[in-house]
Amino acid sequence: MASLTDDLVHRTAIFDSLPYYDNDLEQYPILKEKVEKELAREPKLPQALHPLVPPPVELFKSSPLLAAELARVEAHQPLPPLDTVRYQLPAPTSSPGTDEEWREVLRNAHAQLGHQHLRQTNLALLQTYGQNAWRINNYLLEETAKQSEKALEELKQLTTELNRERKNSQSRYGVQLTSLETRWTEMLSSILQIEMANVALDAEVDRLNKKETELANM
Repeated sequence: MASLTDDLVHRTAIFDSLPYYDNDLEQYPILKEKVEKELAREPKLPQALHPLVPPPVELFKSSPLLAAELARVEAHQPLPPLDTVRYQLPAPTSSPGTDEEWREVLRNAHAQLGHQHLRQTNLALLQTYGQNAWRINNYLLEETAKQSEKALEELKQLTTELNRERKNSQSRYGVQLTSLETRWTEMLSSILQIEMANVALDAEVDRLNKKETELANM
């Protein structure tokens, strides 16, 4: 359905100006003033985008955490402070402390010990494989950057070629339109001359008819 709509838009779009060729506004500043006054009286354009403009891309639709982080960065808000309570080993609040409080402290100490053991394991893995993983990641990032730069250059080249082709075609059509306009002006001038000659001939015919009538009545 979308492709059919786009095809209809392409077929029904009519361009009535040649911006690369028309320079009447530059040649005649008074025309530019009139256009600006006329545009000021026109109602505001609708805010809806053209059908050919793609809809905005919504990032991280499937990841609320990343979406929230992106919103935080866009709002220029600082990072929330780290929660250091989980890394502490508080003693029982009462002295000497109940058995349940000491059990809770012991469970917390076991959790902290397991966390430190996991950190040590991760550091050992990082020391063994981190350098190669870092190099591979950097290589992938460099390749991605090169591909993006290449795609950007290709897009710029396509844009330049499109603008060049558009300028050439509009200049060619503009020359044809100017030639047709000149021919139309010449034909219109010829028609006016013929009409003036016809009027003169009609007047001459009327004069001769009157003269003939006068001679016949003598």
